[in-house]
Amino acid sequence: MDDVTTATARERVVGGLDDLVLANRFTIAVVFPVTGAILLTASAEQAAWLPDPLVFHPLLILLGTVVMRLPLVAGLAPLVDRKAVAGFGLLTAYAYGIEFVGITTGWPYGEFTYGISLGPMLAGEVPLGLPVFFVPLVVNSYLLCTLLLGGRATTAWIRLPAVILTVLAVDLVLDPGAVALGFWDYGGGVYYGVPRSNYEGWVLSATVAVALLDVAFDWTALVERLRSCVFMLDDLVSFVILWGAINAYFGNWVPVAVSACFGVGLVVTDRFDVPTQPRWLAS
Repeated sequence: MDDVTTATARERVVGGLDDLVLANRFTIAVVFPVTGAILLTASAEQAAWLPDPLVFHPLLILLGTVVMRLPLVAGLAPLVDRKAVAGFGLLTAYAYGIEFVGITTGWPYGEFTYGISLGPMLAGEVPLGLPVFFVPLVVNSYLLCTLLLGGRATTAWIRLPAVILTVLAVDLVLDPGAVALGFWDYGGGVYYGVPRSNYEGWVLSATVAVALLDVAFDWTALVERLRSCVFMLDDLVSFVILWGAINAYFGNWVPVAVSACFGVGLVVTDRFDVPTQPRWLAS
């Protein structure tokens, strides 16, 4: 296959992903997280109306997460080259490695155990789908900071610390909700059952992950794609809806407030435009 044929095939794939996401934005970024919040909280509460096969079904959790990640995948697709593949490969290996160390030694996050199945396990300890859960959190933080910082984002000493702090803020929303659902358990902690050690560990994880991501993509091309791709942060919209709703259900009001801050950031950057009337309602 020559270079022209390869380029044409890639353009078709990228264009197809764009069309798929654009045609289904409301379903992906609103319907899926709302449905997910209902099913997950019902599973945690052992609701009588929820059929047993749907209670914390690991493949449904993974499938729902993958669908909500589609806008991010489609947004990054035109930018993927050998360097990006290598960067994501290292980031994936790091995610598996730090999680394996964490679950087996208690460092750097503190002692914790998984409470429900999140799908097939690697080496019997780490969910195989971990990169699908973890890596997009870093990417979304990176993209949001890029938009919010504007011209200041070109300076690495401003951009990188801002992204690291944003990743920590993401976990201020995620971990309390996950603990409330029973996804994992730290045995108690000062912040809605999450210990301080978890966030100390996330400083390390976020720093390494953000550094790897920063070198994976061409900065200029990433900014141009981000500015022109209206759906590139739809995955963060899903995150705000899903985990904001779950935390609200369990009365975790500080995480709700933090998720609302992300919502404000999306509004300020003109990215919270998904909740418009979908085609199937307009017809």
